[in-house]
Amino acid sequence: MIEQIRENLYRIEIPLPQNPLKALNSYFLRGIDRNLLIDTGFNRDECRAAIDQAIQELDFSMENTDIFITHIHSDHSGLAGYLARPETRIYTGEYTKKGLCGSSSMTTYFDDLIKQSGLMEMGLTTDVSMHPGYRYRSVPVSNLTVVQDGDIIQVGDFSLQCINTTGHAPDHMCLYDKKHKILFSGDHILGGITPNNTIWGVPWTIQVDYLAEYFKSLTIINELDIDLTLPSHRGTLTNCYERIEELKRHHDNRLNNILDILGNESMTGAEVASKMKWDIDIKSWEQFPWAQKLFAAGEALSHLTHLEFKGVITKRLQDGVVYYHK
Repeated sequence: MIEQIRENLYRIEIPLPQNPLKALNSYFLRGIDRNLLIDTGFNRDECRAAIDQAIQELDFSMENTDIFITHIHSDHSGLAGYLARPETRIYTGEYTKKGLCGSSSMTTYFDDLIKQSGLMEMGLTTDVSMHPGYRYRSVPVSNLTVVQDGDIIQVGDFSLQCINTTGHAPDHMCLYDKKHKILFSGDHILGGITPNNTIWGVPWTIQVDYLAEYFKSLTIINELDIDLTLPSHRGTLTNCYERIEELKRHHDNRLNNILDILGNESMTGAEVASKMKWDIDIKSWEQFPWAQKLFAAGEALSHLTHLEFKGVITKRLQDGVVYYHK
């Protein structure tokens, strides 16, 4: 499905089969000499068919179209290699660049994460090929241009400012057009659903409190003059300020819930995740799919890490597994 949002601005709905997110919003901006495509979809047949159809219906060519990737997740970056032509510039952050050019490895990280989180003790395999982000990732690409906070990308009448919104991903980037008061929010701000905030590191040696970074990034966006927010999933937002407050309350409630779950016990991240409330049509933790257990544990760990950085709880390493307690 293609929806015209403004003159020379279109939303392309890319299906995400067998995924709770259901679809990705890819945005096409038509310029004078060059166009811009924001995010791409998974590297799988259904996504390729949708973007190919959009290219035909909107009558543009990738030879004069650049790509902006908001962050490394494969539902956003998976088709970068498929779509890029020698003339195509791919704009993204430093962390995403490493992933897209194939210079970062997920295997060792996943082995450590699944063991230290306690997921292995629950029977979760360390086979990274089961992760949809790995299975549907982009083929390695070149022509990557790293953008910094404050950089401007000009596309026709759109002057897009890159805004570093670390949190959901280490180098998540939003795009903001001051003249039109439009924010392309990626996964930083979503309506109806909350972005998954994971740990982005190994529990015992993590050096960054990514949930705290997410809060800081929400504050940055809250200070902008925005009339229309275009997220990567679900519908558009006309009051992002209200949504920001809702997101903050959501995470505050989740932090308090985790403290209640811990009580006087010592638990792994996976154990905490198994006792948290999740908006998923599966009642039992044992029935959670492999990927959903991983995402849930990552969310729990990001909140546990935040509490540990604040000095509210402590952690200990025992037999290669990290335990948290008050």
